[in-house]
Amino acid sequence: MNVEELTVQEVLGAHAAGTSSCETLTRMYLERIARFNPRYNALVYVNEHAAREARAVDTRLAAGEGVGVLAGIPVVIKDPVDVAGMPTTAGWAPLSERAGGIPLVPRRDAPVVARLRAAGAVILGKTNVPAFSFDLSRTTTSWAGPTLNAVQPELVPGASSAGSATAVSGNLALLGMGSETSGSIQNPAGAQALVGVKPTFGLVPTAGVVPLSASARDVLGPLARTVRDAAVMLDVMAGPCDEDPVTQAASGHLPREGYAAALRVGALRGKRLGLYGPGWRDQPLGEETRRLYERAIQDLRDLGAVPVEDPFAGSGFAAFMKGVRASWGFECLVHDLQAYLERVANASVPGVAALRRLGGQDPFAEGQVLSELRPRLGSALEDPSVLPDLSRFWHARERLLHEFDLVLATSALDALVFPQRVGDLPRLDGVGDIASSTEPEINIAGLPGVTVPAGYHVSGAPFALMFVGPMWSEADLLAFAYDYEQATRHRRAPVLQTR
Repeated sequence: MNVEELTVQEVLGAHAAGTSSCETLTRMYLERIARFNPRYNALVYVNEHAAREARAVDTRLAAGEGVGVLAGIPVVIKDPVDVAGMPTTAGWAPLSERAGGIPLVPRRDAPVVARLRAAGAVILGKTNVPAFSFDLSRTTTSWAGPTLNAVQPELVPGASSAGSATAVSGNLALLGMGSETSGSIQNPAGAQALVGVKPTFGLVPTAGVVPLSASARDVLGPLARTVRDAAVMLDVMAGPCDEDPVTQAASGHLPREGYAAALRVGALRGKRLGLYGPGWRDQPLGEETRRLYERAIQDLRDLGAVPVEDPFAGSGFAAFMKGVRASWGFECLVHDLQAYLERVANASVPGVAALRRLGGQDPFAEGQVLSELRPRLGSALEDPSVLPDLSRFWHARERLLHEFDLVLATSALDALVFPQRVGDLPRLDGVGDIASSTEPEINIAGLPGVTVPAGYHVSGAPFALMFVGPMWSEADLLAFAYDYEQATRHRRAPVLQTR
């Protein structure tokens, strides 16, 4: 079996037919990791027990046991997400034993990882992130150094889920877990020709994850090469969790038969889709991006969709966003970080105060990785147990959701479809960041979005569409992305190099 561009469906079919085994498949991915990861730096930790864990899945399958929808599927996990027995470094040197820091090794999985294991997934390892996941485009601040883009190594990979994206796009894993606070699922998905699901805030539990804004913005979602694989993974990840109170809002909002069951060719027929324009944001598209977008719009018309020009014109949405700070919602960082550290219960780092003394590198100090958030934190650093005032953020979310829902209702829209970026990808060795068309809007509003490959720039950088809809509309967005994907098939497998 050639692991390049394999799908979950193909793997499960091979297991059922007896033409492959979970252990064989896992070893093939481990061989690719050993060959290519030294150059691309996607994984920072490889699970030394992965083959044994895959063998255990084989044993259960042979015994006729029900294993789950991800039986033997090799998955990579973003570093800040806790996996029992594997180090969590959050990309920060003082938490990396390999970089001379203090090891932080959780004894229990994050709830979302436990769900993947229960579904039969095999965890291949953990992936690189910038320090504290605080970067829109690169992992340069990671103790492990920069991750390369699997499609175009000279261009940015799209942090902070860049490691997971490079692993999946480069066929070092079949599925990957990403997280987003400010574009970190959609940006790497768009940059590396992947499907990414940025879910509604509260759909997927984020307990056991080093936070940036667990109380207000953080989400976890799948990175995959196909829409169906992303939907299957989301089926496993989504739903209420006792350990994460914000997920109680998801009750009653999951599709009865699951996200994968909702996928169908023809889903776009008759659907009204709002297009990008100055009513949403007064930021024009680059000329090449505009041409790629126009071609994609024609493809959508050919599939029976009804594009609607700039439905936000005259709504006041763009004007309101000009007064919204992209960092709103980060005020809870210290409180949420304290709660995370108490969950891990590591004697060396029992809380934020101890974290700030590690290696003499207080991450909140002037010139350090989180220093620009210091003005947003108020007195939180003095008393991390108190949740700071988030009233401005909640007001902004309420206003944005009201305006969003009103525009969709007024124009009878089923969703929006935007270019994921407004221009080409920056260079890895440059200074510019990825310019997402929906960040910070959908992260402040808590709205879902699905990224799907839609072509390539002359530079070789992938171009992607972003389907955005109301809260809890993931099933519809995935169905629209699936219909588009099946008709266009834009993704091309990258050719990796060893040096």
